[in-house]
Amino acid sequence: MNDSVKLSLAEAEDLARAALEASGAVNGAARATARALVAAEADGQAGHGLSRVASYALHARTGKVDGRASPRVARTGLASLRVDACHGFAYPAIDVAFAGLVPLAREAGIAIAVLHRSHHFGQAGAHAERLADHGLIGIVLGNSPKAMAFWGGRKPMLGTNPLAFAAPLPGTQPPLVIDLALSVAARGKIVAAQKAGKSIPANWAVDADGNPTTDPTAALAGTLSPIGGAKGGALALMIEILAAGLSGSSFGWEASSFFDDRGGPPDMGQVFIALEPDKLSGGAFLPRMQVLLDAIAAEPGVRLPGMRRLAARELAAREGLSVPRALHQEILALLPKA
Repeated sequence: MNDSVKLSLAEAEDLARAALEASGAVNGAARATARALVAAEADGQAGHGLSRVASYALHARTGKVDGRASPRVARTGLASLRVDACHGFAYPAIDVAFAGLVPLAREAGIAIAVLHRSHHFGQAGAHAERLADHGLIGIVLGNSPKAMAFWGGRKPMLGTNPLAFAAPLPGTQPPLVIDLALSVAARGKIVAAQKAGKSIPANWAVDADGNPTTDPTAALAGTLSPIGGAKGGALALMIEILAAGLSGSSFGWEASSFFDDRGGPPDMGQVFIALEPDKLSGGAFLPRMQVLLDAIAAEPGVRLPGMRRLAARELAAREGLSVPRALHQEILALLPKA
């Protein structure tokens, strides 16, 4: 028996949307969320893709996320926005934020939007890329529930705290996108491995006793490892301060899990910074980027970050998605019975 199901991108989006609507999300929130999850799946980021549908639906059914929330935006300065996601899904709140952020950045040269009372926001790089598609440089960061210890500690306290950057490139080239979690691997990748019954690399996490493990279940009960040792731990702390402290949101150890129905809303914070490169560089940015691209192309074996992501996206657009059968059945089970 084939252990996967082939779906077009449109079919996958309709399936995810229907599952979220069946769990109490209004159409606009369900559609924005489903679109983001399918885009992550197409980019090869399964940890932020369809594997999240069941937990999102669970949160909507139990009130950890308000599927009917209507995000609110307030202008708090000449080029700053504060967006209240109202404990709803992050994606419609980000749409509202960007509607104000993009014109502000074009006018002022730089602008910032800070989200609070938010939820899981998926691929940080996808949000930065959206800003770059508007000709802006995007910097995106957010915090997440506890998964990683303070450097030198043993208890999970900080999230994996993603950081992303995107910049437009000359001509018709897609933006350069750099997207990384501050742990060696994102927690969502470990959850995806657990769902698929696969092992994980031994350097991703330690178990509850502090020992390296290849078992995703043991990893989820332990602590994720930071990239770059103490330096990665310091960067994770910096993002915790900017995402949670600056937005007035929960710190990682205060937040409820993204993966179960225990506790109240996670209450996450996210920050989106947009820079208008033409204004700031006096028109020199894109020509300088071409010099950079030429230097990279001249060096054998060097490639731009994100090339695998773009290749996966093109393949998914042509051939659709291969969704694990168990995951497909899990999502189908959320739909109303005929």
